[in-house]
Amino acid sequence: MEPTKIVARFLNGGTIKGYTQNFFPDKPSCHITPVDQTVSIGPVEVQIKDLKGIFFVRDFLGNRTYKEQKTLPNGAKLTGRKVEVTFKDKEVMVGSVLGYDPKRTGFFLFPSDPHSNNLKIFVVSRAVSKVNYLYL
Repeated sequence: MEPTKIVARFLNGGTIKGYTQNFFPDKPSCHITPVDQTVSIGPVEVQIKDLKGIFFVRDFLGNRTYKEQKTLPNGAKLTGRKVEVTFKDKEVMVGSVLGYDPKRTGFFLFPSDPHSNNLKIFVVSRAVSKVNYLYL
């Protein structure tokens, strides 16, 4: 499997930017090789239950000043159901899901903003306070 560029965001506010080759939604952990380590220590094991989400990103820098759109752009089509996800830390994201079951470890959210640095997010269910289905 090819290394995938991700940002792991923890429930406690911490982050790890790096690459993973063994993330699977049904596994309790994955390994991340950090990009910002000064000494090569290799992959770090991360427990999924400790995360807010795993953000699959275009690049590690992103754009801190960019305000992600919370609405569906005109003419854009999303696959799946459109949702608004509110995290326990009050962050709100809008996108689509192919399936959502709060009893599962998590679910994939595909951002509605085509200019988002996030390609998709594996949202950890225990980090979510509310999921609202949006109707167009």
